[in-house]
Amino acid sequence: MNKPAGVILAGGRSSRMGVSRKALLELNGQALLRYVIDGLAGHLDPLLLSCESETSDFDHYGLTIVPDLVPDHRGPLTGLFSALQYLNDKGEDAGLVLCPCDAPFIPADLVQVLVDAYKNEHGKVVAISYGGVLQPTFSFWQNHHLPAIREAVVDQGKGGLKHLLNSLPHEIVEWSPVEPSPFFNVNTPEELASASLWLDRMHT
Repeated sequence: MNKPAGVILAGGRSSRMGVSRKALLELNGQALLRYVIDGLAGHLDPLLLSCESETSDFDHYGLTIVPDLVPDHRGPLTGLFSALQYLNDKGEDAGLVLCPCDAPFIPADLVQVLVDAYKNEHGKVVAISYGGVLQPTFSFWQNHHLPAIREAVVDQGKGGLKHLLNSLPHEIVEWSPVEPSPFFNVNTPEELASASLWLDRMHT
């Protein structure tokens, strides 16, 4: 199996952070997006960036921007749909790893765990659970899931991943607990401060 593709979801409104581009928010000297890229680079090819529209905001990172095919910020499902449709149109069929832009502690073996679980489960969607809580933005999808995704986004106007995930054959991988959580998301200024403290501890 060739390396799967990856897409980093960066199309949210970031209202709780009070900024328009949470992916570019600085954490201990570098953008949140840089932590995610560094955690995924080398494991995925190509690595895409999901945005609501074409933008030059991320030119510095050298990623392929995939704008939403359906406008109006319908959530991560729209980013998944747009990225998988992009890959399908290009004939890429090695699968797609989904990841958010605000997760600075992505584990180095995330991609391998998702791909191995996919191989064992014969084509099911694979998603991570941590502490018994589903983490659907850390997941692995294939081209044959595209019709169901398209129907959910285009025909039903859905935006969230959980409902779709539950409607498809899927496998949940429960991740062993470790600190900090590998799936920690930075959604508020308080969480940004917590992430900064964790990084300080990890580098002392």
